Amino acid sequence: MRKLLLLAAIFSASFALNAQVEIPESSPFTKIEQKVGLTDVTLEYSRPGMKNREIFGNLVPYDRVWRTGANFNSKITFSEDVLIGGKDVKAGTYAIFTKPNSSKWDVYFYADTQNWGAPAQWDDSKVVATVKAETYKLPMDIETFTMGFDDLTSSSAVLGIMWENIYVAVPFSVYTDKTVTKSIEKALNGPSANDYYAAATYYLEEGKDPKQANEWMKKALSMMKDPKFYQLRKQALLYAAVGDKKNAIKTAKLSLEKSKEAGNLDYVKMNEDSLKEWGAL
Repeated sequence: MRKLLLLAAIFSASFALNAQVEIPESSPFTKIEQKVGLTDVTLEYSRPGMKNREIFGNLVPYDRVWRTGANFNSKITFSEDVLIGGKDVKAGTYAIFTKPNSSKWDVYFYADTQNWGAPAQWDDSKVVATVKAETYKLPMDIETFTMGFDDLTSSSAVLGIMWENIYVAVPFSVYTDKTVTKSIEKALNGPSANDYYAAATYYLEEGKDPKQANEWMKKALSMMKDPKFYQLRKQALLYAAVGDKKNAIKTAKLSLEKSKEAGNLDYVKMNEDSLKEWGAL
């Protein structure tokens, strides 16, 4: 028994030593971040090598779903909604699976990214977009599996896939024009009530120019159909900060009334305390 325990201890020590030895990955991980128009796109995948092997139609069989790389799912992340294969794809992270063939590839963007390789059980309902992509013969071999972003414009890009002597192009579009148009309209229409309110609140809380903050707050509340009790509370404090006690009291009373309606006892007390301080209670 003692001999068995000794052997087990030696084995455990040897395993622990080996576990500390670092060696290069056979399929190194890479991460690419690319701005397409105004959309951030991130690509994460592992990169196997040819290593004197025939790849497509052999190591990677035709007409079978492939993980598109090695190890864990190859993933692509979009910060904004995009258009792929004629379908709207929501912002988020998707696995990239492919079904290679000699002339065309089916490229799938798959909602479940938690797979080691292809899913054990394929679920069509998780395919958010499919692209039938042409294959192009390259004049030389690409030793290491490579994906990246090609043909960049302000509203589109191509997800390029290369290995062996094959290049596959997967186009996608981003809604740059829609985003820019909204931004232009917002800028031309001037700051919103929320912009003025946020600026005034920041100045109030940081003790910056109260006159400027008060002007912003008045603009903000004048643009609101029904200011909330907490917004009126900040306006009352700004009136007090610039020495306009009359409007401070008037606004605090309105905030107090709305605080009671909302059942917010904290704001009821804060308003009552301010009104006492200003000699109105």
